[in-house]
Amino acid sequence: MMSIPDMKIANINLQNEVDERCKSCFLNTYQRLFEKFNVGIAQRQKFISFYQETIIKHKNLSSPEIQRELNKEFCRIINVKDPFKEEKANSNHIALELYKAWKPKVLSSVNPFDLALRLSIAGNIMDYGANNSFDVHETINKVLKTSFAIDHSELLKNKIKKAKRILYLGDNAGEIVFDKLFIETIMHHEVFYAVKGAPVLNDVTMTDAKEVGMDVVADVISNGFNAPSTVLNKCSKEFLEVYNMADLIISKGQGNYEGLMYENDPRIFFLLMAKCDVIAEKLNVTKGSFVVYHPKE
Repeated sequence: MMSIPDMKIANINLQNEVDERCKSCFLNTYQRLFEKFNVGIAQRQKFISFYQETIIKHKNLSSPEIQRELNKEFCRIINVKDPFKEEKANSNHIALELYKAWKPKVLSSVNPFDLALRLSIAGNIMDYGANNSFDVHETINKVLKTSFAIDHSELLKNKIKKAKRILYLGDNAGEIVFDKLFIETIMHHEVFYAVKGAPVLNDVTMTDAKEVGMDVVADVISNGFNAPSTVLNKCSKEFLEVYNMADLIISKGQGNYEGLMYENDPRIFFLLMAKCDVIAEKLNVTKGSFVVYHPKE
């Protein structure tokens, strides 16, 4: 594998300016948080001004990096470290209950890999950053009856069998429980599960990983950066060491896709639900589609 100094990292900041629809989505997220925390008019105006300045001033930043800046400023203004703490705990609770119901079904399935993979991707709907609400039960029913819009699942299965070391990039709280089920199902001897360096939106952190028992089935590591993505040129040295040594990288969710889509790396597979038009267009699929994508195919 490449050493850290030799690893070529694509600069996502130089690829494309943030889509206008993403900017609206950012603002919608914080409008909902204004209501949740009963934020006063003066504080709202202060944040909106910061939002406008950030969009204009930091055109070189990627979408996940802008979200990081907005999240940091919102937390500072209202003096809260983790605005989605309750939502994350609730998502984990809901997912753990579903885990109890689906674990035996996966074990008795004629194709445990396919079922666990589908459940893992369905879990990607649990996203308070992108949605105000969601129906995980409905999404599970849909993923069980729908073909993947991009289906490189057999290639993924073969790569898992051959890999010595797997790095799994986590996305959201709640969703992590379905990731746990998938990791248990593939029964690989060495899996690293990466979480965010600190709370940002409803992305998974070390606290969530321990809460759902991910540390029992994988080596949980922090990526050292609190953007809702994997931004390689901002991640910690410790994370990059694991990243470089991995034979296979499984990237969950839209946020991680945004951070890694320009990496010319044959080790990466993207597992996600295309929840917005921007990502659906980038993947050339219909919004709401389920995807198992290897860019080299």
